[in-house]
Amino acid sequence: MEKPFCETLVDGSGIRLFLRLTPKASRNAIAGVGIDGNGQQQIRAVVTAVPENGKANMALIKLLAKTAKWPKSSVEIVAGHTDRNKVLEISGDPDALIAQLHELTGGQDI
Repeated sequence: MEKPFCETLVDGSGIRLFLRLTPKASRNAIAGVGIDGNGQQQIRAVVTAVPENGKANMALIKLLAKTAKWPKSSVEIVAGHTDRNKVLEISGDPDALIAQLHELTGGQDI
């Protein structure tokens, strides 16, 4: 069974988001939803930045903040700093954040 690409944090202060990042792409974009080998759904994102000195990670945070209109300070990478597969925590109202992610991914179910 597939695991959803986001979950509400235990304390209700935001969500945990599973994401796969592709650096050195031709554009910055949210590229839908995919599934990894373990059945974990992941939002797919592509950025033009290179994966050196955290540049791709910073580009990812900037992309998410700009696309979803979230403050950059509310997005934090908590796992996968040097991996393509990342876990992010986004602070805010979980229901509103999930609704925005649903819109960003083209309405794919979570």
